[in-house]
Amino acid sequence: MGRVSTTPRRTVVALAALTALLVSGCAKGPGGAPLAGSPSPSSAAPSPTPTPTSADPAARATALVRTLADEDLVGQVLMPYAYGSSATTVSPGSAAGNRALAGVDTPAEMVAKYRLGGVILVGFSADDPTSGNQATTNVDNPKQVRELTTGLRAAAGKLPAGPAPFLIGTDQEYGVVTRVTDGVTLLPSPMAAGAAGKPALTEAAWRAAGAELAAMGINLDFAPVADVLVTRSTVIGSRSFGADPAVASAQVAGAVRGLQAQGVAASVKHFPGHGLSATDSHKDLPVIGQSRAVLDGTAFPPFRAGIDAGAMAVMSAHLDVQAIDPGTPATFSHKLLTDVLRGQLGFQGVVITDGMNMPPAKRWSPGEAAVRALTAGNDLILMTPNVSQAYDGLLAALRDGSLPRNRLVEAVTRVLTMKFKLADRPTPELAGLDSPEHRRAAADLAAAAVTVLRGRCGGPVTGPVTVTSSGGRDRTRATLTQALTAAGMKVVSSGGTVVHLVGYGDDADDLRADAAVTVAMDTPYVLASAKSPTLLATYSSSRASMTALARVLAGKARPGGRSPVAVTGLPATTCGT
Repeated sequence: MGRVSTTPRRTVVALAALTALLVSGCAKGPGGAPLAGSPSPSSAAPSPTPTPTSADPAARATALVRTLADEDLVGQVLMPYAYGSSATTVSPGSAAGNRALAGVDTPAEMVAKYRLGGVILVGFSADDPTSGNQATTNVDNPKQVRELTTGLRAAAGKLPAGPAPFLIGTDQEYGVVTRVTDGVTLLPSPMAAGAAGKPALTEAAWRAAGAELAAMGINLDFAPVADVLVTRSTVIGSRSFGADPAVASAQVAGAVRGLQAQGVAASVKHFPGHGLSATDSHKDLPVIGQSRAVLDGTAFPPFRAGIDAGAMAVMSAHLDVQAIDPGTPATFSHKLLTDVLRGQLGFQGVVITDGMNMPPAKRWSPGEAAVRALTAGNDLILMTPNVSQAYDGLLAALRDGSLPRNRLVEAVTRVLTMKFKLADRPTPELAGLDSPEHRRAAADLAAAAVTVLRGRCGGPVTGPVTVTSSGGRDRTRATLTQALTAAGMKVVSSGGTVVHLVGYGDDADDLRADAAVTVAMDTPYVLASAKSPTLLATYSSSRASMTALARVLAGKARPGGRSPVAVTGLPATTCGT
């Protein structure tokens, strides 16, 4: 999909006109009744404008915004999570969670009461650095997700903004942050793609991913991660394509094109670059102390590449960027989001906050935080810790003027424009998930990623193999055992040539001194402490990555990857250039 843009002059003129109309329009309460203190409908309400037949998303958004009441405008910029694996039927525990979050029992009731623009689906994976702000899980398998998204869309379709497709997003990054894991094609991690260094393979793999997300009813992926991994980090780590801005830029662009070719909006993150700090923004406010020159030359290029590839959204991050707006998290920084992201990088699409339930955003109440984020230049407020308070705070700020109406109208127009860009596409069938074609795309990318950092480049491991691993990786060990057997190698429970697996969060204590081969299935930094004569990296523990590893160990494939991050004392590869 080519770059998606709108004509700046047309957008400015349309927004100016809309601002004037909406400022003069009457605010309406539930059921359409004028709110106290609002101008009377006869003197101020704009006459409804039918949706034009034009296919232009910006024109459709502009027309729809004119018809929306204040409550609808506010709801369209909110994208919370909800409790429950169904839109309309939930457990008592999920109902209690929704009541605490939004004063309703079910996700469908939340959509209706607050006239929401979207909902994020949340969940956990085994080695998940984002688990701290995942309050619940509502993803289980593709059939359940499809039923949930269908129910959410049915509720949203009854709203005044119903003609625009409801946004349903999730963090399907692949690797350690993967929300839907069962019944889908699992790509290798972004760092594996960076090691492969073949953007065409990345684009093909993410095209498969986009098709599967669309089949489940998900039309917004909070991916790819555009952070350049300047510092060794467990919060970003293998979620990044690597430490080289040029490599990361090409990979980000490929992932964006792949997703959006299937009608799933990409949201590149975490602007302006979480890879510049090892501090976890799920726990604290990271300080980005690098110079503006480093930001321009290192952090910004992948975001610019994603924008140039047509990314419909960018996620802002809770980062204190000292060189531009010291002391203010980027999520709340007009200088970063409006002056830099829009003014200097030229982004025209939707800016989405990182989770507002994270500590750096909770220094303010949910209502004040939402107002501050919107005023800074965000268009969607993600994962507020209290939907009622965020909604009421935005509505009150709109009414008293502390939230400029033209800023809200601009944000809603952008959100609706993105929605209409995603409109009118048929939902693929679930039967296409984890298809041979999709598995082949994942396998090709995983195979190109396998890297030798010490030892011979190619050639089989001699003798029978014993597969061991650090704690808690029994499933991955079994997957590799199956793949080795399929590749014609004999695997024994003990006494063979030891192939030892390490992964996310492992350190020198998790290595095995007698291992002939040590394999890093996440960031490869731990290999600097390994004594094995052969060191390999797959950067991922997916089935595709374990199959690719088995073929290398069996001498049936040549490992062509290059480590996308520097590992102390080791080359990027021993396999030449």
